[in-house]
Amino acid sequence: MSSTQPLGGRVAVVTGAGRNIGRATALALAADGAAVVVNARANQAEADAVVTEIAANGGQAISAMADIADGAAVERMVAAVVARFGRIDFLINNAALRREKPLDEMTVAEWREVMSVTLDGPFLCVKACLPHLKASGAGAIVNIGGMSGHTGARDRLHVVTAKSGLVGFTRALAQDLAAHRITVNLVVPGLIGTPRAGPEPQHHSTHHTLTGERGSPQDIAETVRFLCGPGARYVTGQTIHLNGGAYLG
Repeated sequence: MSSTQPLGGRVAVVTGAGRNIGRATALALAADGAAVVVNARANQAEADAVVTEIAANGGQAISAMADIADGAAVERMVAAVVARFGRIDFLINNAALRREKPLDEMTVAEWREVMSVTLDGPFLCVKACLPHLKASGAGAIVNIGGMSGHTGARDRLHVVTAKSGLVGFTRALAQDLAAHRITVNLVVPGLIGTPRAGPEPQHHSTHHTLTGERGSPQDIAETVRFLCGPGARYVTGQTIHLNGGAYLG
């Protein structure tokens, strides 16, 4: 490990890493020397493109297709990672669903779909990775939250509830895993400029940054990179807001 490659020899699993914040995070960790597992649920081409980009920059990466809400799929993914790299040091729980639906139109299935990815997924990933994170001696889990989990938002009851749940999940995990030298933190992006398949979220129109600018996926990735690095070993159980002052937590 060198000063220019502070994560050299380490292995990171990044869920939902085919685009936006996940992609930027995978690239940032690889730039610091980590071998990166680029997880995606369905878009193999996107995941492979991130792997190719990392390799072109001299890094190591593999794609891993798995629905993180499926415990058996997560177990298979982790087994493949360990077979390839021999270890897991960092888990970035980024994958999530960001739906909008009025409560009176929301079905139980739609509620459960969001919960299964945003809350059950991180639980299943932590469970599967835990033996390897314990063996690391300097493991780190970074959960990616959402500003609406702190401000609330109309027509997002399922998303707001799930993202709020990550706050407690993070604090409890930090307590449970501290003895194993595993840090656990929550990074909360807000008003990030990312390509979207659907319309702009409604709550974006009611919040404004103090800087007058939207953030980028790279802004989030830089904080995740820090939290995985040797300079953040004293940081655990924290909720870190990155939103240009749109929410002052």
